[in-house]
Amino acid sequence: MEQGLFVQNFDKMINRIKITVMIIMKKNRLYTVITGASRGLGKSLAHECAACNRNLILISLPGENINLLATRISVIYNIEVRYFETDLTNDRELNHLCDELSVKFNIDMLINNAGIGGVHDFTNASAAYIDNIILLNIKALVTLTQRLLPVLKKQEKAYILNIASMASFGPMPYKTVYPASKAFVYSFSRSLYAELKDTNVLVSVAHPGGMATNPHVSERINSYNRLIKSTILSPDSVARICIRNVLNGKSIIIPGIMGKLSWVIIKILPTQFLLDVFKKSLLKELKLIHAA
Repeated sequence: MEQGLFVQNFDKMINRIKITVMIIMKKNRLYTVITGASRGLGKSLAHECAACNRNLILISLPGENINLLATRISVIYNIEVRYFETDLTNDRELNHLCDELSVKFNIDMLINNAGIGGVHDFTNASAAYIDNIILLNIKALVTLTQRLLPVLKKQEKAYILNIASMASFGPMPYKTVYPASKAFVYSFSRSLYAELKDTNVLVSVAHPGGMATNPHVSERINSYNRLIKSTILSPDSVARICIRNVLNGKSIIIPGIMGKLSWVIIKILPTQFLLDVFKKSLLKELKLIHAA
């Protein structure tokens, strides 16, 4: 009887140890935050990070089935996946998300992927259209970065990846506000990289070209000139290049050989020539949109 009692007490002790270990592991568990994670590049980045055995916190707008993606990724890669449905252009929702993330999670990577663009003549663009680009591409990115930086600094090694665009490198008629917002992302990222260079946080900025994320986008891409079309890669390829380079310590990422070549061409050619080229291509795209 004493032996049976000893076995029971021993089993209880082992269970307490297991529970304690699980609590400690959960408390020390690290997460990668990805905004705009429900589709396109964000979805590919989620899969790529999961394949690297990184636990995820996925952010998307409500109604984009992020719960289904989170469950699928969790099962496939055997990692923990949390998700939040948040409108990052809404101040109240953005600040609430920052509060949740900074208090409840240990985060060692922030990927600011959420962004919005489009083709529109500036004169007739609505205030809402312009506001959404500025609020999402600039304000949400800056706010998340600043609010989560104290959490990132607590880790042994941490990363910030901001998704800019090839459009960062030059003005584009009929996009107007979008390339300006991505130029901001580039400048902000490089400045923050220098500021944090001697800390544990690496700041990287990626400049993908266009990506054929759905049939509608593919149709638009076919209207571009050869220079723009040559930079097109799949979201999976871009995600793989981005995560590999970030983890290898790269601070500027231009995916693909043609992307790098296009960057050189943009630097060499006169701005007026590029403006004329982009205007012709984007005006053609704008006409296709109006005709649809």
